[in-house]
Amino acid sequence: MTMKAYLELPEIELMEQAASCQRDRLLIRLLSRLGCRISEALALKVEGIDFERGTVTILHLKRSMKLSCPQCGDRLGNRHQFCPGCGGKVSERIRTQRERRRIRVLPVDEATLAMLKNYINILPSGDNESPLFRLNRHRAWQIVRDCARRAGLPPLVNPETGRIRGISPHRLRDAFSVHAMKVDDSGDGLRLLQEHLGHLSFNTTARYRKIAGEEHRDWYRRLWGN
Repeated sequence: MTMKAYLELPEIELMEQAASCQRDRLLIRLLSRLGCRISEALALKVEGIDFERGTVTILHLKRSMKLSCPQCGDRLGNRHQFCPGCGGKVSERIRTQRERRRIRVLPVDEATLAMLKNYINILPSGDNESPLFRLNRHRAWQIVRDCARRAGLPPLVNPETGRIRGISPHRLRDAFSVHAMKVDDSGDGLRLLQEHLGHLSFNTTARYRKIAGEEHRDWYRRLWGN
């Protein structure tokens, strides 16, 4: 059996079909169509969904957020007043940078918006401030794993280390990122993906281009005419 590095869209559709309820199906859909982290999906509230504009507001809940000097790019701590690299004053810019990355407003496709609307209709009315899914992290991981198992999907291989890994919520985020790179791997596409995923480092986003890109293989084939 050939091991794969990432999930493809038809496989994620199989996972959705294998979901045992509307909630679980929507969870998989949001992770794969938004490319958000599991903590961000679980923190999503009804009040964060704008059906008119077709957007959702995502809270950046990653524990460690790397900050950098806007002048020289040197690494900064949360309490730095001056950059240790260039000596420039950075306290206000750090606060602005941190606040800007704390919230992301992401576009949502129409089919996913329709699923959101249908799911919200079955929730208790007037409870817009509670989390949409009412799941803890452990249970969400179980849902993704069980849907992958029922869909008959094999484990994945880490493209960098070669280690075998199970299908988890983050693998759906990876699938979104690789799909985005296959559609548009230009400089603008990479920049928009970085903004969408909430990556501070460009290098973190660029690794998906390495996974998705066929440039090297195509170049080598052209060398030998096949």
